[in-house]
Amino acid sequence: MRSISKHQHISATRWHIVLLSAVIVWIVMTTSAHSAEQGNASNPLVFGVVPQQSSAKLIRDWSPVMKQVSELSGLKIRFATAPNIPEFEKRLAAGDYHIAYMNPYHFTVFNQSPGYQAIAHAKGKRIKGILVVGKDAKVTSLKDLDGKNVAFPAPAAFAATLLTQAALKNEGVTFKPHYVGSHDSAYLAVADGLFDAGGGIVRTLGATPDNTKKNLNVLFTTEGFTPHAIATHPSLPDETQQRLQAAFVTLAETPEGLEALKALNMKGFQSASDADWDDVRALNISVINPG
Repeated sequence: MRSISKHQHISATRWHIVLLSAVIVWIVMTTSAHSAEQGNASNPLVFGVVPQQSSAKLIRDWSPVMKQVSELSGLKIRFATAPNIPEFEKRLAAGDYHIAYMNPYHFTVFNQSPGYQAIAHAKGKRIKGILVVGKDAKVTSLKDLDGKNVAFPAPAAFAATLLTQAALKNEGVTFKPHYVGSHDSAYLAVADGLFDAGGGIVRTLGATPDNTKKNLNVLFTTEGFTPHAIATHPSLPDETQQRLQAAFVTLAETPEGLEALKALNMKGFQSASDADWDDVRALNISVINPG
């Protein structure tokens, strides 16, 4: 009886080992298959766009670009954003996006962790922050904003907030910052007379509706820096990153791609590497701590 019991115990142990091995093989195969399937119709790549403007406007302006990049790369891509810039930062930190369009400062932070890698940025452009005032405002210099209420998109918005605030501080101007969530909200608030000035960037002001833009004047423009990054999550295979990069770079070479780029007020994209944002790193900004 004892030998039979022992034999049964050994058989059961072997069976558990075989079963465990099968489960491990299945997990490895499933994980590998899952990775390989990223970018198909049932498992599209998630492309997160920084919410500088309303979600409706972002969807309208970016969807044609994503459609063309999808066709050129052979990868399915799904648009995503966040309700505001701080939430977008949280989602970048969590690695929620396979691909992301993020501001230059965001890239220097999330390049460290979780390790987003640059593949492209707007061709022939430097990002510049601007301060706008109401059309009829009696403001002609930065010093006229001393003690005034100024609207900004978010604390870590690179050009619209960080660069413009630095310019005000360099002039010895004391101001009251108000964070309103997006560039569009800042422009609209200033146009409606709710704030004395507002921060933004040249590109988003150009895309602002005429009924808002006609009530604004640009008071100040900062110096230029490497623009927003298109970056990929490190979990994406090299081959997928290369396909995406090639698609963005060749976008302007097709009539459909050129048409799609018009809504973004861009002429095209050029390939990029992480070191392209060393000019931003040199500013030693530390508003966000990388995870």
